[in-house]
Amino acid sequence: MIEQLRRDCIRHLSPDGTLTETGKEIWNRLDRDRKKNFFQWMTLVRHFDRRMILLQRQGRIGTYAPLEGQEAAQVGSALALQRKDWIFPSYREHGVAMIAGMPLSQILLYWMGRVEGCKAPEGVRIFPPSVPIATQIPHAVGAAWGFKLKKEDGVAVAYFGDGATSEGDFHEACNFAGVFQVPVILFCQNNGYAISVPFSRQSASKTVAEKAKSYDFPGIRVDGNDVLAVYDVMLQAIERARARKGPTLIEAVTYRKGPHTTADDATRYRPQAEVNEWVHQKDPLLRYTRLLKNEGLLTGKEEKEWEQTCKEKLDLAIIEAEKFPPAPPEHLFAHVYGNLPSNERKQRQELVQKRDRV
Repeated sequence: MIEQLRRDCIRHLSPDGTLTETGKEIWNRLDRDRKKNFFQWMTLVRHFDRRMILLQRQGRIGTYAPLEGQEAAQVGSALALQRKDWIFPSYREHGVAMIAGMPLSQILLYWMGRVEGCKAPEGVRIFPPSVPIATQIPHAVGAAWGFKLKKEDGVAVAYFGDGATSEGDFHEACNFAGVFQVPVILFCQNNGYAISVPFSRQSASKTVAEKAKSYDFPGIRVDGNDVLAVYDVMLQAIERARARKGPTLIEAVTYRKGPHTTADDATRYRPQAEVNEWVHQKDPLLRYTRLLKNEGLLTGKEEKEWEQTCKEKLDLAIIEAEKFPPAPPEHLFAHVYGNLPSNERKQRQELVQKRDRV
């Protein structure tokens, strides 16, 4: 299936919570813990996202990029990876970061503007969020090339949005990946808009997936709000990469419910009818929750208990992050230059002297 170009979206779980025939086969292969994991992670990610927006409005973190609506794309893909794999995220992959092993408090520190939020714990193979558009994609391809040269059994994954496919970095990375047949997965969360520009104004191609044909590797389009389909497609791409059959481009068709960031007003460019359709009819968490309840794997009581657990986890993470010692002002001059130029050295000295006089 994954060897062929697909313009239609692969879907195993309908919005009403019913499985397709293929979906039933995949569902029956999953153990009970994995079935519950999808729900637990998507719920935690959603509660995290909503809490972060509140913190931003209270002035406790900086500008934030919401992800609500994209939980299935992130959870389904990340749970298919292993610890030996490398992840190269954009600025919206908070759910991926959690599953990879980034503590909640550190993700918070990143959005508080702290450099400490960029450093992954020992053994967690995830790069810091990439704010420049598409620059992380060549990095992922380079890491995958390293896996191939060293004959290591690892896979690199680049996460990016549809807007990144308009950048040269995307096309250069695809070309390199195709020529050298490296074990990389290019995972595009196509949420329809590059900030305010709809995909139809970004590309003459009807899909992101079909762009892979130019570089002679598979492109596959999946319903990004169907966590089972995302997980299934990701597993196939990973298996292909580990078998040294080269890269795969995955286009997860999804939708961000809110704005591009908390500095954006999405009502200025998105029609309300479109928003209503995605929010009320295609919600990924609601869809999967219906399935669990239909299968007798989740009760309303268990749902509320897990939501309370998520709240408590977030409460603790916020307390831990806000207890972090304030950053010294000279951090303004750190982590940019290997050798600080003379003018910046002078400015740093003046800043430190001013601080010491206060």
